[in-house]
Amino acid sequence: MSDAERGDVAAQTTEFDPVAFLAEAVPIASHESVDGMREFLVETLADHGADPWVDNAGNVRATKVAAGDHSADDGPHLVLNTHIDTVPPHVPFEQGTDDGGNEVFRGRGSCDAKGPLAALLAGFLAVEPTRGAVSLAVSPDEETLSTGADALVRGRGADHSDGPVEPVDGDLFLVGEPTDCDACVAARGRFEGTLTLSGSAAHAAEPDSGVNAVAALEDALAAVRRFDDDAEAHPMLGAPTLVPTGVTGGEATNQVPSEATITLDRRSVPPETAEGFRADLEAAVRAAVDDAVGVEFELTERPTPFLEAFDTDPDHALVSAVSDAARAVGGDTDCEVRPFGAATEASYFAPAPTVVFGPGHLADGDGAVAHSEREYVRVDRVRDAAETVRRALDSLLG
Repeated sequence: MSDAERGDVAAQTTEFDPVAFLAEAVPIASHESVDGMREFLVETLADHGADPWVDNAGNVRATKVAAGDHSADDGPHLVLNTHIDTVPPHVPFEQGTDDGGNEVFRGRGSCDAKGPLAALLAGFLAVEPTRGAVSLAVSPDEETLSTGADALVRGRGADHSDGPVEPVDGDLFLVGEPTDCDACVAARGRFEGTLTLSGSAAHAAEPDSGVNAVAALEDALAAVRRFDDDAEAHPMLGAPTLVPTGVTGGEATNQVPSEATITLDRRSVPPETAEGFRADLEAAVRAAVDDAVGVEFELTERPTPFLEAFDTDPDHALVSAVSDAARAVGGDTDCEVRPFGAATEASYFAPAPTVVFGPGHLADGDGAVAHSEREYVRVDRVRDAAETVRRALDSLLG
């Protein structure tokens, strides 16, 4: 941006400074409880003229609708979503510079995802929709069970809630995560489950009198290896993966084992669903092992759906609005339209058009950033992300 443009941006953001917000937000520990961070977020929204409220699942929500001659029905309902919880342990806030001399904020949550939250807040507080509506919906537990996001899209409260939660009826979703201001339009899903092979116990001296579940592992693992042989690679995400990550079986060294289990990790690509994968995997193993062996595959039990794979058309107007704005703001820093590198709650909002965006990295050339002891975000990229969100909202709702 030119100096004049940066001056315009500074004038527009005097009421809310995303960097000042981030400097206060990162020191607030939110790895065990989000209460303090949620209170700070609510106070910030109220102090800047928004009307926030907290639903029964702990989501912080606020909405702006078009005023004047237009109504909310004249345009899309755009939902801005990210999370305020962080992984342990808490890493204290520090201000410094990186090897390139760029100012950085270090500390837990600086990039995942309080930096993206600061950018979304800046856009939400700055925009005055002339058509459609914009909602901010910030969830409390993305790093664990996603009960907040589940309540947002299904109107279903978490176990601790005391009443129904009104769902967010969004047409477009912008999800804050560290993408280094790239527009991410797809991500793999992650499922896990346990494959159980059942036989019948017998004395090891008479092995033919039983059905050996451990011996059946050989054919079962072969079926797991072959499972994706005919799978088509996704144009952005590539092929799915299926990895055995654990095995158990047998109770006594002189007994034919009656049960064996394999733990499996699945990284999916669209259009596979968790239930579709479960049924297909069980059928493939059933066809591969002896008929005398029982086969059952169960997904790991959890109170909310798994994070499934999602993709958004790279040519959609939401993608163009974000990527064009990022390129205009970043100057010689190009905005790539690409997949996101981790499973994300963005999958809960699909198939509605969804883009993942924000400052910061999951990892850089020196290793892990998000979730690591060296977590950091560049201050200039926080400002770039904030201005990108503001411009994208103006183009979609103005």
